[in-house]
Amino acid sequence: DTKKFSHSHSRSMSSSSSSLLVLGLVAALVLFVAHSEAAYCNECGSASYTDINAACSQYSGWSQECCRCIASHESGGNIHACNKNADGSLDVCLWQINDRNWSSCSGGSPPCDVASNLACAKKVWAWGGNTWRFWSTCSACGCCSRA
Repeated sequence: DTKKFSHSHSRSMSSSSSSLLVLGLVAALVLFVAHSEAAYCNECGSASYTDINAACSQYSGWSQECCRCIASHESGGNIHACNKNADGSLDVCLWQINDRNWSSCSGGSPPCDVASNLACAKKVWAWGGNTWRFWSTCSACGCCSRA
């Protein structure tokens, strides 16, 4: 009986050790991915919020309603918002300008302040035929074909 107990006890200890090892590896992987994502998405610094109305009103050529809705959906007013897309590209700041556009609108640097992000947003808006169609949130705002 004792031998049987020792064997089953040993098996449960081995199973517990394996479970702890797997749990530890999963936790390490989660921390690594979170750290990598944070490091990759640290282009603009920590969260900092601005008045979306004031930012949008700096350009009168577009619908203020659409601008506010897009900026609200894209960043929630966080001028340092950063999102990594499934394709590996990176969107930053108030209007979430994609890194593929940085060379054309901000000299290749991330447009992390309202002024440079606004300049990029105006260019992307113009490239879209003076509409919001290049923003993934345009449908939610009803603004894809609107100025």
